[in-house]
Amino acid sequence: MTPLQRLMHGALLSTAVIATSVQAEENPPAIQQLEQQGVEVLESFDAPGGMTGYVGEMRGRSLAFYLTPDGDHVIVGTMLDKEGNNLSEASIQKLVVGPKFENAWPELEDSHWVRDGDKDANTVIYTFTDPNCPYCYRFRQQAEPWIDAGKVQLRHIMVGILKEDSLTKAATILGSENPEAAMHEHQTSFEQGGIEVDRKRVSAAHLEVKANNSLMQEMGLQATPSTLYKGEDGKITMVQGLPNPQALKRMMGPRP
Repeated sequence: MTPLQRLMHGALLSTAVIATSVQAEENPPAIQQLEQQGVEVLESFDAPGGMTGYVGEMRGRSLAFYLTPDGDHVIVGTMLDKEGNNLSEASIQKLVVGPKFENAWPELEDSHWVRDGDKDANTVIYTFTDPNCPYCYRFRQQAEPWIDAGKVQLRHIMVGILKEDSLTKAATILGSENPEAAMHEHQTSFEQGGIEVDRKRVSAAHLEVKANNSLMQEMGLQATPSTLYKGEDGKITMVQGLPNPQALKRMMGPRP
C-alpha cells in the first residue's frame, strides 16, 4: 500500500469554493505525481491559506488534496476550520458526489425497489438494502418515526451482496405479491433470521436483484446501507453506512 493509499483510507478531503475544470496537462508536477499513482483529478478550487484545492477519484473513492502556495508540495489530509468543522465533506459532495448522483437519480427511480411508507410522503429516500445487513435493519428502526408520521417514504433498492442467502432473501421480498408487507415481515423477524426464502418468489425476482447489484456497483457504492436523498436545495446527497443523528435530521427533517 502506497503512502497515498494509507492516507486515503482514513480521509475524504475537501473544502468548498469556486470550482474550475482541471486539465491534466496543466497540473503542476506535485499533482502529476498523484496522477501517476492512479488519481484522476476532476476539479480545482481556491482553498484556505492561499492553497489550491483539488478533488479527484482513486479506485472509485473520492478524495481531495491541497497544493501549497509555492507549488512544490501537495497535502493529502483532512482540513478542519478553527471551530473543528471538517471542510472536506461539503466539497466532495458539491464537486464530485452531487453531480455524479444527480445523473443517477432517474436510474434509482427506475430500479427495483420496495416502497416503505406513505406513497404521498413529501420526502422520498432511496437506500440500497441487503436483507442480511444489520445496519440496514438499524437504519429502518431509526427512520420509523418519520415513516409512521407519513413524512418519509423509504424506497429499498434490494441487493444481495453480503451473504450466500442475501440474494434469495432479497428476491423473496421483491417477488412477493405485497413487497411492502414482506419487507415489514422481514424487518420484524430480522433478529430471528428474517424472512423465510420462497423459491417461487426467488424465481420471479432474482434477475431484478441482480440488476440492483449491478446498479450499485456501477455507482461505485461499496456498503449497505447506501442512501441517497435530495436536500432542500435539490442537490443529491449520499450517505454510506448508518447515518448519525445529524445526517438523519438533514435527510428526513426534524423528528416528528
